[in-house]
This record gives sequence, structure tokens and C-alpha cells, in this order.
Amino acid sequence: MLRRFFIHNSQFVKHFESTHLKSASTFRLSTEFNRQFRRMSSASGDVLIGTHNGMFHCDEILACYMLQQLPKYENARIVRSRDADVLKDCDIVIDVGSVFDPETFRFDHHQKTFDHTLGSLRPEFVEKFSTVRLSSAGLIYTHFGEEVISRLVKRLKGVELSDECLRSVFEKVYEYFIQEIDGIDNGVPQFAGEPVYRISTHLSSRVGHFNSQWNSAEDYDEQAQFEKAKELVGSEFVDSVLYYATTWWPARAIVSDAIKKRFDLHPSGKIIELEQFCPWKQHLYDLEKVEKCEGEILYCIMASSPGDHRVICVPKTANSFLCRKFLPPSWRGIRDEAVAAVSGVTDAKFVHATGFIGGGKTRDAVLEMAIISTESTEEEPAK
Repeated sequence: MLRRFFIHNSQFVKHFESTHLKSASTFRLSTEFNRQFRRMSSASGDVLIGTHNGMFHCDEILACYMLQQLPKYENARIVRSRDADVLKDCDIVIDVGSVFDPETFRFDHHQKTFDHTLGSLRPEFVEKFSTVRLSSAGLIYTHFGEEVISRLVKRLKGVELSDECLRSVFEKVYEYFIQEIDGIDNGVPQFAGEPVYRISTHLSSRVGHFNSQWNSAEDYDEQAQFEKAKELVGSEFVDSVLYYATTWWPARAIVSDAIKKRFDLHPSGKIIELEQFCPWKQHLYDLEKVEKCEGEILYCIMASSPGDHRVICVPKTANSFLCRKFLPPSWRGIRDEAVAAVSGVTDAKFVHATGFIGGGKTRDAVLEMAIISTESTEEEPAK
């Protein structure tokens, strides 16, 4: 297991195995090995990241990956042990040790006294992130996240992020990537009551599959599996960072412009038009606060392709299936001539069965659909 990990000390490992162990397959950190390895690491000036051995989880996997994106830790060795004698010589320790002390670079969250959230450690986020307790991933992200994001985007895309962009990307990556890992690791339910169905393909679940299976007869290389899991988690973290930094953030200007022009589109100000398709919902909620018009915009229209336009109902929240106002019930689930006849919009093409989206042949058609829907007093059917 450790032969791969301590590749630079392969001669030492070989000697230790031959003199202290009967079988290399049962090789584990022992007191003697720990003592000799610490002495060698100290002498060579190696930087060490400490975390626990045994079954691993998504939070410490991600924490290790994030640290290794920083100059100080990019060539650091990951020492996996629960031995306090080993961990005390590590430059930084995560997810083990029962100590949270940023000044000494100790980042565990399992102790009874730990109750920190992103909001408690970063007061600028206290209103939004004060419910989910941090895991080791959240702790490392809280303290090093901006630097990790900046370096990744600069290295992979050659882009220097503005302070405003960096703050927004940091917030969104936490909200839609890190927070989930924190919540799962700490057993925080997403909502009260039992879910109608369960999601079992989330990242934390997939990381769990890299651990040894109880009934497997195959040789298990714990460190190799840890590294495979880190590669998976790292790739998805990078995807999230790059999406928010280089795809999501540039759309803000388009949404902002649409909000400012909404009264030119229709006197109600309840409809916006995007000049092109882009990720718009999260920006809309953020910018509504800035423009002091929260909850007022009901519909968004845009072209999806030439000759194909959409009217989309604004959800109550970015990931909600409930909308501020759906398209009228009598339009739902019908197409072409039928929906044109019922709606009175000649070029209407369809309305989804749930009423959250409709289509038209022209821009004017979807704008008319949005205007009629805004003014509609048709009641929702009883459930």
C-alpha cells in the first residue's frame, strides 16, 4: 500500500518490510516506521498533509486536492494515520486529531465542541450559510478557497478574476458543490421528513465505492484507491470552478441588461428578454436584490434557435419546480393549432404539461404569450 505512496523513499520501505514485516500486503504504519519516516521527512524538508487512514470520505479527499493546488502544498505528501505521534509533525492536518485551530493548521470537525458554518467563520456569508456545519472540505475551502479558485482559473484558462467575480464564484461553488459534501458528511438532512425518492449517485456516494468492499476477495490497495478517488473529486471540483468562473459569470452582464430594459419590453416590468441564451436564473435572483425588484419578474423570453423561441416561467428558487406564475392551465399539454386556438396566439407552438415553459415560432409570439399570462386570472386546477 505505502510502496506507491512513499515512492521517493522506496529503499527505506523495502528495508523496513524485509526487517519488520512478514508480508508486505499487511503493511501498516507502525510506531517504528512512523518514527523513522518522520525523521527522514524532517531531514529532507518534505511538506506533509496529514489525514486519517482507513475508510476515506469525500470531504478529506477534496480537502487534500484543494491544498495540493497551492504552492506550499503542491508537492506535499499525504500522510494517512490516526497516530498522534505521526500527525504532530505534519505541516497541516485535516479531518483527524480533534482540533480546529487555523493558526496551527489543524482542521478537524469531529469534536463535540465544533459547530462552525461558513457563515460563522466568514461573517459576510452569515445570512445565507449558517445552517450546514462544515466538514474538512468546507473548512479548507473557507480558509483557502479564493486562492485555490484564482490559481486554477489562471493556470487552466489564463484568466485573472476580478474581486467581484472571485467573490461570486467562491459563493456559488460553496453553495452548489462544497455545501452538499459538508451536509452529507455531517448527516444534515436537506429537508424535514422522508424524501419521495433518494439520490444515490452524488459525489460522496461515488467516493464511497472506492473503499474496500466487505465481501471482496481481491487484494485492496488503499492508497491507490484514495488517489483514484482524489482524481475523480478533483476533476469535478475543477469543472465546477471553471463553469462558474468562465461560463456562468460572463452571463451576468446579459441578465443585468435585460432587467434594466424590462419596462421597455412591457409596462408591467414583469417580463425580461435575453439577447441570447445563457445561464440566467441565479443571476436574476442576485440582481433583483440589487435592483430592489425581488419577486416581480415572472417570465423570461429568448430565442433557442432561428424560428424557435421560448417563454420560461421564473422559478421561485433556482432549483425549484414551483414557479412564481405558471402559464395558464388551459394552455398546458397541447401543441400547434390547438394551443394557438386556445391562447389566441397565432404562432404559438406548445406549452409543457406543467406550464413552466412554452414555445413559439417568433419572438412576438412568445412575448404575447408572456403578456397574456401576466394578465391572466385563470385559476390553478384543484389538486
